Amino acid sequence: MKNPIVAVALSGGVDSLVSGYLLKQKYKNVFGIHFTTGYEKEPADVISLENQLRFPVTCIDLSSIFEKKIIQYFIQTYLEGKTPNPCIICNKEIKFGELLRIAQNMGADFLASGHYATVVNQISFPNKNISHCYLEKGMDPLKDQSYFLSLLSSDQLEKIIFPLAGMIKDDVKRLARSKHLLPPQPSESQDICFIHDNNFSNFILEKQEVPPLHGNIIDMNKKIIGRHNGLHKFTIGQRRGINCPASEPYYVKKIDMENNTLKVCFKKDLSEKTIKIAQINWNYPNWNFPNRKIISDITTKIRYSHKGALSTLSLNGSCGELVFDEPQNAITPGQAAVFYKDTRVLGAGMIQ
Repeated sequence: MKNPIVAVALSGGVDSLVSGYLLKQKYKNVFGIHFTTGYEKEPADVISLENQLRFPVTCIDLSSIFEKKIIQYFIQTYLEGKTPNPCIICNKEIKFGELLRIAQNMGADFLASGHYATVVNQISFPNKNISHCYLEKGMDPLKDQSYFLSLLSSDQLEKIIFPLAGMIKDDVKRLARSKHLLPPQPSESQDICFIHDNNFSNFILEKQEVPPLHGNIIDMNKKIIGRHNGLHKFTIGQRRGINCPASEPYYVKKIDMENNTLKVCFKKDLSEKTIKIAQINWNYPNWNFPNRKIISDITTKIRYSHKGALSTLSLNGSCGELVFDEPQNAITPGQAAVFYKDTRVLGAGMIQ
């Protein structure tokens, strides 16, 4: 495409700022978009962004859809006894869902962001001029964000640019210093942007306006060993807050919302090999799957900080069963399982 119009999502941090600068060097028609969620500590300095990048920046209020798509999802998932992953849903529904649609309505052909990941455009059927976009890891192994982008479809990826794909964080900081780029918000963005005090339980109770419901804590033998003051305060693998003395620390094994019971175990009992996956987003067009297909020797990450482990996936439509070669600790319902083959993201689904 000759002279495409590129919009760049600008948070005010150094990554999106450098992305905007790199885009301006490559494309003639660039503009910025800063969106708000209603949970910002302070407004972004849009004038500073415009002065440094030398292109217009528009503010977009997405607080209403953010409340509906992210906050309600976050609360409901916790109240179901699962641990939500708002970042992965936000990327799909907000940043590269609603914001992408707005950017296109403003005339943009592409939406760029400061994520550390790579979009690859592959020609699937050359004789029909059909291409397919897929996701790969970014160059920086410490900052790679492909996990959080794994639910994006090929159609979404086709309209996305990640200028930092081939850079590491130190290079980004160095470039910012050399070009005198000063981010209006120099601190790194936190994982959950709408909770500023890291107190998930208070946030949920304030939003729902319901009192905490006390219940029993049981061990692996179903023996009652204590009381909890609200299941929404716990997640699988959690150690803090159980407050039941024993020969060694207890960890959360299961959250039983139906019976309002917290099941705990010792660390040795926390590992599992088999998990159920639902809502699978598969992005590997080279493999033509029948209704059921077994894919072996893939690496699966069960959370962002997980290094990944070899596994076998049995697909059945949009659901599947995943078996790890070795047991994995704290497999958490509500989190995403992301499937990799080397650096390529094959797909992802939600742990049940």
